[in-house]
Amino acid sequence: MTDTSSPESRADVAIAHDYLTQRGGAEKVVLALQRAFPKAPIYTTLYQPETTYPEFAASTIVTSPLNRIPLLRRSHRLALPFLAWAAGRTRVDAKHTIVSSSGWAHGFPTTGSKIVYCYSPARWLYQRDAYLGTSKVTLTSVALRVLSPFLKRWDRRASRSATKYFAISTVVQRRIQETYGIDSEVLPAPHSVDMTIPQEPVDLGPLEEQQGLYLCISRLLPYKNVDVVIEAFNVLGLPLVVVGAGPEERRLSALAGPNVVMVKDLTDGQIQWLYARSIAVVSSSYEDFGLTPIEGATHGKPSIVLRWGGFLDTILEDRTGVYFDEPTPEALSAAVTRFQASTWDEETIRRHADLFTEEHFARRLRDEIDRLDAASDRGTGMTS
Repeated sequence: MTDTSSPESRADVAIAHDYLTQRGGAEKVVLALQRAFPKAPIYTTLYQPETTYPEFAASTIVTSPLNRIPLLRRSHRLALPFLAWAAGRTRVDAKHTIVSSSGWAHGFPTTGSKIVYCYSPARWLYQRDAYLGTSKVTLTSVALRVLSPFLKRWDRRASRSATKYFAISTVVQRRIQETYGIDSEVLPAPHSVDMTIPQEPVDLGPLEEQQGLYLCISRLLPYKNVDVVIEAFNVLGLPLVVVGAGPEERRLSALAGPNVVMVKDLTDGQIQWLYARSIAVVSSSYEDFGLTPIEGATHGKPSIVLRWGGFLDTILEDRTGVYFDEPTPEALSAAVTRFQASTWDEETIRRHADLFTEEHFARRLRDEIDRLDAASDRGTGMTS
């Protein structure tokens, strides 16, 4: 259910998120938050039901004025220069607001406490070339460069409005301190794998009869380095399935060899089917957390990942996965060779995935809300 105005009565807990226009790890976290706080309305700048997870249709979703423009709902990147304005006009009326943010939702005005769960300080401001790519000049990239000084002031001011900051990983924790001067607490994102969901087959074309598939699930963005994965597997000749969509899709499709199949817009049941039939999850991404290796681990599948960022928090080297040190086809190919020469214990990998459950995630947030309520009752305010 979508609503363009605030709910009639003040919520005890509300959820805020940048935009609900795609399917990815951040949106899975919002669904986990909704399950933890089922009565909480979700505030967001843009909502496009057809391109995000269908489970949001059962939620109360409050959108910004920008949501009235269909073009921006279909392509949130076109809205980037306007999202600070939209965030400032998305007022959340709740006793506690849990903010799922990669750069916009932490700027929503709130009437109560603001608990920010941060995936990263805004990539579009502080890692702009990696986020947007440098291959071509677009109106969005030009607008962001012009507006960057204003947006950085807005972003840092928005960060200071938070009551409490959580970081998705230690690398993001350091980035929050460097960017905002804020001490944050690391709270790993939960996996939301439901093993009871019926598996649904995926049409893999020429790979239909192949055994030992390698699986890369990623948004097709420049910093995800999916081209490195494709180029490595082109040389290795091993079967690779790439799941995802994004602005790099056409270029990557042209790059893919006959042993690489690219698919998108899959259901949870289809994703489960692919995990179950894979031999390993592969990623060359500069990932702030990296949810797919944890999802693969619930199926007992190891990972082959770049030694960077959030992967350092979630992969046990040579026990649940293999690292490679630079995002190049040569380094990844060597890692695949090491992986093939190793023996993997599925039960060890599954036990590791159990450390990243929704129950642990929700319990820490409920504890924080209880702490803030207790501090308010004592009249000591709501500071972290």
